[in-house]
Amino acid sequence: MSADLVRYSAAAGVAEIMLDRAPVNALSMPLIDALLAALARARDDEAVRAVIVASAHKVFCAGLDLDIVRGKPGIETKKFLERLYFALNDTQYRMGKPTIAAIDGAVRAGGMTIAISCDMIVAGDASTFGYPEIDVGLIPAIHFVQLPRLVGKHQAFGLLFLGDPFDAATAFRMGLISEIVPKGTALDRAREIARRLAAKSPIVMKIGRDAFMRAVDADFRRSVENAAESFALVATTEDCQEGLNAFVEKRTPSYKGR
Repeated sequence: MSADLVRYSAAAGVAEIMLDRAPVNALSMPLIDALLAALARARDDEAVRAVIVASAHKVFCAGLDLDIVRGKPGIETKKFLERLYFALNDTQYRMGKPTIAAIDGAVRAGGMTIAISCDMIVAGDASTFGYPEIDVGLIPAIHFVQLPRLVGKHQAFGLLFLGDPFDAATAFRMGLISEIVPKGTALDRAREIARRLAAKSPIVMKIGRDAFMRAVDADFRRSVENAAESFALVATTEDCQEGLNAFVEKRTPSYKGR
């Protein structure tokens, strides 16, 4: 595990995984691998009975490091998606213990993937959320699968295709997050919940959570694979590269439809 990208600690049955790639936890392959390693460590530690994922910075996660997609062939993008989409989903699916995302700041794009992969999301009331991919020539592919299941087709479409940020109150109203708490207290509240979950029977929790995951999984994995293919295809278009370059260069993109 890359100690400089993820902080890991465990005490009293609760593991805490802190994303720590300053300043905004932009997702790189090393960061995702460090997160997956931390989750696997918590999963394999019998003393750990609940897991919290949080940020060491003001931003929970701003999404992908654009260098993963900018100027890269689709096959390279697909390698990253296999880690962020498939490996993260599989790791969470088989955790056998509850996971909680504690958010006290902005979370966008791929950061939403990490948050939603957890069983619960506790957010400070000043937190903001969003799927801005469409504005840089990308698509929030996995969220085509995740979001409609959580908030419904019509709510999801606007969030995904307009790309506007939204606040914690809106996220809670739509059922996207579990709880809203005062700014700066999300981690404390997540710890309270984690301690309560950790006090339950670990074998009953594992059997129950496994059953819950099977019940809500349905055809999720196949749908995610289709979404990843679409993301990789979009990444090869001229419009995608124009959108990414325009974002980096702080100018308005000029899309050509190809």
